[in-house]
Amino acid sequence: MSSVVLLAVLGSAVMHGSWNAIAKAIPDRLVCSSLIGLVYLVVGGIGCLSLPLPDAASWPALAVSAVLQTAYLILLTAAYAHSDFGVAYPLTRGLAVLGVTVLAVTLLSEHLTTLQFGGVAIVIGALFALAFARRQRTPRRGLLLAVAVGACVTAYSFVDGLGVRASGAPLSYAAWLFFLQGITVPLCCLLLSRDRRAHVAGLRRHAPVGAIGGVLSLAAYTIVIWAQSVAPLALVSALRETGVVAAGLIGLLVFKEKPGAVGITATVAAALGIVAIRLGM
Repeated sequence: MSSVVLLAVLGSAVMHGSWNAIAKAIPDRLVCSSLIGLVYLVVGGIGCLSLPLPDAASWPALAVSAVLQTAYLILLTAAYAHSDFGVAYPLTRGLAVLGVTVLAVTLLSEHLTTLQFGGVAIVIGALFALAFARRQRTPRRGLLLAVAVGACVTAYSFVDGLGVRASGAPLSYAAWLFFLQGITVPLCCLLLSRDRRAHVAGLRRHAPVGAIGGVLSLAAYTIVIWAQSVAPLALVSALRETGVVAAGLIGLLVFKEKPGAVGITATVAAALGIVAIRLGM
């Protein structure tokens, strides 16, 4: 992984974390996800019309990833209903880094240096520390749903890594993936909403914030897809998920939230993990 790729993925992590912090302004997560999906639909549609088709070998991955990411959305919404965001989110992301690393090393024979392995392990540990820092008990159902979400993130990250490498055109692959999600995500959110009129009203009310978040989310994952075409999946996944820590920093600076000793320690640990990954190149 070159320094350019590392910096790009870290930038993606900051954008990802920024969006998750901004999302606090939208209390209804289905409305939030719908707005992101609508941005995906518009931008992805423009990309599909202006870019060449990705290689046919990547089409199965596109279809599978769209299904997985839609399932991810449904499970994530359920997980947040049965567990605290501060527990579910870092837990799912930590599991994803662990899962992608195992799959990349065992199935793709990706080689990581000792320092890189150490860096990935530190990032995973930091995420798990954030997940279990809170003292309140999380219902078993919430934990099981969080594990299911982590499995979905692992699966679609791995599938996208394979798909973008087969596509021959990372931007085209990303455009079609966003376009497909732009159809499935808002539709699923509307179907899952208990009050569809309120859902539509929420879309109108939160459109400006949703548009900003959608652009940040789209830009962040476009960078990840490109990085997966040129760098080891395990390293990209680990660096990407440091966005959870970035979200914590934004919460501290913008929303004046107190991270606590564990949050500060996890942030420092994640930074050390990034340094280890960089030194291992």
